[in-house]
Amino acid sequence: MKLAVFDFDSTLIKAETLEVLAQAYKADAEIKEITQKAMEGKMDFYESLMHRVACLKSMDFKEAKNICENLPLQQGAYEVVLGLQARGYKVVCFSGGFTLATSFFKEKLKLDGDFSNTLHVEKGVLNGQVSGPMMRGDSKFELLQSLQGLLGVKQTLVVGDGANDIGMFALADVSIAFNAKEIVKKAAKIVAQTTDLREILEYV
Repeated sequence: MKLAVFDFDSTLIKAETLEVLAQAYKADAEIKEITQKAMEGKMDFYESLMHRVACLKSMDFKEAKNICENLPLQQGAYEVVLGLQARGYKVVCFSGGFTLATSFFKEKLKLDGDFSNTLHVEKGVLNGQVSGPMMRGDSKFELLQSLQGLLGVKQTLVVGDGANDIGMFALADVSIAFNAKEIVKKAAKIVAQTTDLREILEYV
């Protein structure tokens, strides 16, 4: 079996989900600074995630859901998924973001799976808490390692742009830093300095 794992924010989509939610909720300045530190590896991912989600406390759930379902796709997202599936890959996304977005785009892009975190809701609003399988900086590494063992994966492609994607690169036959931070480029086998996901197909 062949497995392709994509990061979600700024990889499959052309945005950072938390930042877009924060902008709508007028909490974007604080969240953007924390996100930048986390993606550059200068701040613990778990700590940064908890701080950022807390900034969204009391945001209307329906508004958050609508925003998540209207995030802009990265150029070539449909084509790269179809192209990899035609080459025999199962295509999934791993995200430190939220099921509100990844589950919707799983269906839209016809991905084979999505793994992300859940925003907690009380009385129709976000309560500032989050839980799920992607809470720590090493969560993507651990989940990929588990999937490889459970599914008998023989070939793995990983595409990402942030510091929390680096752990997966060590488990990949092909690791691609997609329009990525400098720390990520240094860890990847291939650097794709592009905003068109179709170029990924050149490397498989």
